Amino acid sequence: MRKAKDSELNDWGQPEYKRSDLGEPVRGKYAKRIRESTNVVVLDPKVAKAFPNDEAVNSALRGLIQSTRADTKLSTKRKNKKRAA
Repeated sequence: MRKAKDSELNDWGQPEYKRSDLGEPVRGKYAKRIRESTNVVVLDPKVAKAFPNDEAVNSALRGLIQSTRADTKLSTKRKNKKRAA
């Protein structure tokens, strides 16, 4: 078995760090990156009371999307029939 070098042992860090060793703190440094990489929607409190959890919200939204797509398909078919007649 190989014996670890002193430099490898010292790379694990110091037992304590001084604040000055870490550099100047920056508030919100990663906020923009996090905002761009997440998809969080905040519901109005009155709307949120109607749904017990996130699954209920997703289910309701999926149903709305399906009904909207079905309505769009029907109206497109009706328009095409009127044009053909």
